[in-house]
This record gives sequence, structure tokens and C-alpha cells, in this order.
Amino acid sequence: MKKIVFYLVALILVVGCGGPDRSDSLVVIDAGHGGHDSGAIAGGQQEKDLVLQITKKLKKELKRKGYRVYLTRGNDRFLKLGQRTRIADKKDAKVFISIHANAISDRNRFEVVEGVETYFLQKTRDERSQRVAARENASVLIGTDQLSRDVIIDAVLNGPKIIQSHKLAIDVQNNIMKNLNSKYSGVKNGGVRPAPFYVLVGASRPSILVEVGYITNSKERKRLFTSGYQDKIAKGIAEGVGRYIDNRKKEVGF
Repeated sequence: MKKIVFYLVALILVVGCGGPDRSDSLVVIDAGHGGHDSGAIAGGQQEKDLVLQITKKLKKELKRKGYRVYLTRGNDRFLKLGQRTRIADKKDAKVFISIHANAISDRNRFEVVEGVETYFLQKTRDERSQRVAARENASVLIGTDQLSRDVIIDAVLNGPKIIQSHKLAIDVQNNIMKNLNSKYSGVKNGGVRPAPFYVLVGASRPSILVEVGYITNSKERKRLFTSGYQDKIAKGIAEGVGRYIDNRKKEVGF
């Protein structure tokens, strides 16, 4: 009888806390751009504001699941490239996630190009991935010469970090799409892509960059700036992170 009572109490405690204790796992979330760097602008809306809104929702989702969370920025300020990933290393985060919104410059294609995409660090010949990376890299690489850039990225393109980042990207992308498709129709799945994002270079842990949608597409922009749509994105990312970390714990006691 005592054993039954003990197990019932334990079950109540777990359910009451929203699930198992994951306080040993810290997730660092990076809201892209900020301060003088607005990121993409379209329809009077700024990327820096959108990604901060989603980042704050993601923080709540992850904390609800029991994870510790740290934001590289919780307000409208700009961080240099090294500051963003250095935080993840200093805090000993399990994963590093940078949140961005996509955009294109060709006005004739504003209403054609859309979709959610998740990137992991890797060189690629894919022109679309190169174009997206070049746009996001522009603000964080000011003052860095090409030789330094090549040395930086070549130093980290091999090894387990890239493999694990790819796995994390797959889990996050799949769960974002699952959550968005549960309520919204016609959400395009841009898939998981490799790209040389320099913001992912410095973190010596699994790191991904999520492009939550195209701010230049009017339909997608309208959705992106609604709370309900942001909630689904945040929930999807949180579930993807949870799946990845739980699987890693099973594999190697991550």
C-alpha cells in the first residue's frame, strides 16, 4: 500500500510540474539582428521585432517543458557576431538556436517565394542557401576580411558538431511544420538546408538557424505577425529541441 501511495505522489508531482525535470539542459536562443540592425523590412514590419516576439514565446515553451533558457537579447539591442555564440559556450548550453525571418530583393517574386526553412552550418553550392546566408551574414561580418572569414568557417566544418546540428535541424523543422499544419493551410515546407551562416560558427555545440518565413510575402507576413501563428512556431521549435535532446540523452547521456 505504501508503495502504491509513493508512486501516485510521484506521478502527481511529475504531472503537476509539466513533465520530467530537464533543468540540467540549457538552451540558448538568439533573436537575430536588433538595435540599429533592423534586419529585413517589408509592409512596415521589421524582422528584428518579429524574431524577438517569437524568441520570447519560445522561451516560455521551453521553460514550461522544464528546460533552462537564456536569451542572447531580450530587448531591442544589437550584438556583435562573437557575443552571440560566446554566450552559448560560456553558459554551457546543450544547443544554440538563432531565430530569423527570410526575405528576397526581387519584388516580382515577393508573392511567390515563401516557406519555413531550418539551416545548419555547412558550405554549399546551392545558390538559394548562399543567398540567404549572405543576407544574414552582412550585418555580423562588418570589418572582417575574407581571409579571416574563410579561416573561421573552415575550422569548424568537420566533426560531430555538424552531424548533430543536422539532426537538430531535422527535428526542429519537422515539428514546426507539424504544428503549423495543424491549424494553417498552405504553409510551405522549405526543408532543412546547409549554409555558411557565420552566427553558427562560434558555438562549439549543436547549432541551427531557423528562418520562420518570408517577411516579403504578404500572406506569410500577415501570419507571422499574429500571436497564434507565433505560438505554433514556438511550440514546434520547443518540441523539436525536446525530441533532439531526449534522443541524445538516450544515445550518449548527453
